Amino acid sequence: MFEAHYNELALAVDAIAERIRALGFPAPGTYKQFAALSSIREEDGIPKAPEMIKLLVDGHEAVARTSRGVFSTAGDANDQPTCDLLTQRMQIHEKTAWMLRSLLE
Repeated sequence: MFEAHYNELALAVDAIAERIRALGFPAPGTYKQFAALSSIREEDGIPKAPEMIKLLVDGHEAVARTSRGVFSTAGDANDQPTCDLLTQRMQIHEKTAWMLRSLLE
């Protein structure tokens, strides 16, 4: 399951970076740049599996919330391609969070 998440997110990073570049901006490319932009904090140590799943739920929910905020900005700018990308990301993150939450019940 974690490998599937990793692969999905790796593809998402490419799609998001391509959209940023299409809008004429440089996409972040280093860990330092990503960490500075992230609302998800880095964890120390190696959490137990249930805590790891809870952290993933929290992360997916955070991305969905951030996407909703950016969606308003993209909508106001009449930027349909970005709105489409955000809609796809929200669907994936909300579904994944729901599926992960079911593991914790």
